[in-house]
Amino acid sequence: MNDLCADIGFRSLLKHDEELCGDHIEIVEQGENSQVIVLADGLGSGVKACILSTLTSKIISTMMAAQISLEECVATIAATLPVCSERQVAYSTFTIMRIVNNEYAEIIQYDNPMVILLRDGKNVEMPSTVTEIGGKTIYRSTIPLQENDIFIMMSDGCIHAGVGLSLNFGWERKDIISFMETLYDVGFTAKTLTTILLDECYKLYGGEPGDDTTVCVVRIRKREPMNLMIGPPANRDDVQKMESLFFSKEGKHIVCGGTTSSLAAEYLHKPLIPVLEFPDPDIPPIAKIEGVDLVTEGVITMNKVVQYAKDYLEDNESYKDWSYKRDGASQIARLLFEEATDINFFVGRAINPAHQNPNLPINFNIKMQLVSELTEALQKMGKRVKVSYF
Repeated sequence: MNDLCADIGFRSLLKHDEELCGDHIEIVEQGENSQVIVLADGLGSGVKACILSTLTSKIISTMMAAQISLEECVATIAATLPVCSERQVAYSTFTIMRIVNNEYAEIIQYDNPMVILLRDGKNVEMPSTVTEIGGKTIYRSTIPLQENDIFIMMSDGCIHAGVGLSLNFGWERKDIISFMETLYDVGFTAKTLTTILLDECYKLYGGEPGDDTTVCVVRIRKREPMNLMIGPPANRDDVQKMESLFFSKEGKHIVCGGTTSSLAAEYLHKPLIPVLEFPDPDIPPIAKIEGVDLVTEGVITMNKVVQYAKDYLEDNESYKDWSYKRDGASQIARLLFEEATDINFFVGRAINPAHQNPNLPINFNIKMQLVSELTEALQKMGKRVKVSYF
């Protein structure tokens, strides 16, 4: 077993004037270190395509995760999907990527643009075998994984971007490769790479996509632990226990909250030094403690982080804010969303007297709710999250 993991990010653009996406992505976990990812592109667009792609991705991902052969998966799809009354065919194109123990990837492709692999900053064409299953030509590849490998899966909306507008023949695969190679060394997350590629497609379509366009990026990276402590323990006698467990954990340490940071400084026998800068007037300033990577205010800062996390899971519009700003919420967002793979929350259940003012919209339940919402969002990002209450 290695210390690699898969950072997975995906997004879709809807065809202009459509309310439903004809592409669908399904991810099924196979234990802690293996996943099956399916990108399906339904025939046509709208409701019909949405049903076709959703059925296809769910059937394939569930059957593949259960170790059922590809031949059986394709036969099941052919027998299950409804037949198009116009074209007299019933299918959805698909791309399957099965990551096994974070050691190798099995890639199976049918009629979608071929998966792009960027390794050491350059495109690598994956060797593949060709088989016929139920009259369909299937390409299969198996490739050992290396740190910083980037796999780009996409529907044909990407390569059709710009047809008849800015480009005669669309955005060809070789051009997409050149575009993404320039981003390889920047260290972007899979979701951010997805967002950048889709934004470019949107521009090439002139803001009116002529087809559903979906991108899924898988970035292979090393595991990176992160620890965040918010709130003092309910029982004052548990302070020593909470602090010692928190600071014994491997990885970076984030401390949130006034009382929490004072207790951390006391435990470390280091001064708590306020940083009197307001990079964002809506977010309280940070502080510094030697031995702590980031010290911030508590509830207001965390509320902003939760907003960023929810946006990250949707259209990632807020990235342009938190990716460079120096306020506490933006710094936490960068650490949790971009750097961390495994996150340990240490949550104190003490009730803050300052939050009992009826004129303040903050109470104990809000703090617990913020932790719960952030945990859920981080898990949807593919992070391993553990929450310990004191």
